[in-house]
Amino acid sequence: MEPAVYRKLVQRALKEDLGTGDITSEAVVETTSWAKGCILSRSTCIVAGLEVVTEVFRQVDSRIKLACQRSDGDSCAAGEVVANLSGAARSILAGERTALNFLQRLSGIATLTRAFVDASAGVLTVLDTRKTTPMLRRLEKYAVRVGGGSNHRFALDDGVLIKDNHIVLAGGVAVAIELLRGAKLGKPIEVEVESVAEADDALEAGADRLLVDNMTDADVREVVRRSRGRAKIEISGGVTLKRMPGLIATGADYVSVGALTHSAPSVDFSLNLERSAH
Repeated sequence: MEPAVYRKLVQRALKEDLGTGDITSEAVVETTSWAKGCILSRSTCIVAGLEVVTEVFRQVDSRIKLACQRSDGDSCAAGEVVANLSGAARSILAGERTALNFLQRLSGIATLTRAFVDASAGVLTVLDTRKTTPMLRRLEKYAVRVGGGSNHRFALDDGVLIKDNHIVLAGGVAVAIELLRGAKLGKPIEVEVESVAEADDALEAGADRLLVDNMTDADVREVVRRSRGRAKIEISGGVTLKRMPGLIATGADYVSVGALTHSAPSVDFSLNLERSAH
């Protein structure tokens, strides 16, 4: 991951958390106090975000030494050490919460993504969505990739997806597709459909890909049958791990899971310190 993706974000996050300074540490920890310690996971997870953690401590105090014991994408058991660090005690404390916030968020996304990828059994490609935290999209989509998933659109200029409101405003799916063909964007045209009948209309109009939204497994199978290979099929809406065995059997190509980024539970990490000689 390019540092430019997170450098300014880290700067803003530190400013948000530090305010005018860590008044507690300034009162109880001597300026000359030195510490060493470790970051450890409190649950089984897929680690993601260690580059960002490193950048947090670098920006706080470049003298802090951080040695990662795991790499992004590694599986980590509860109680395992993710990184060791040493440096000025006040500096480590100043960066602690910001570093752990990034680590717990990104590792949570990677962990949930890995669960869906494992459940897909190599049959369905697991995709994310644009349902991300404002300003954290590139980091959150990176975490999806770390977990083994694939990215859908990064932004509205990244691909064509005709949704229900587009169809209403254009005057129909056929009109919307015709207008897009005329725009010569050079991108596949994906259409969101909510029924077999809507899928038929989109296929007849020449859609390259269908996003079947909130449809039953049986209806998805029927859409796949009717498409006869004319369009790729993406399942979306109400996707859970419990549903995955049934979705695998539909014959679809992709499954997009908004929960990867909007509902992934954070992984609990802690930073434990002890006094150390400089």
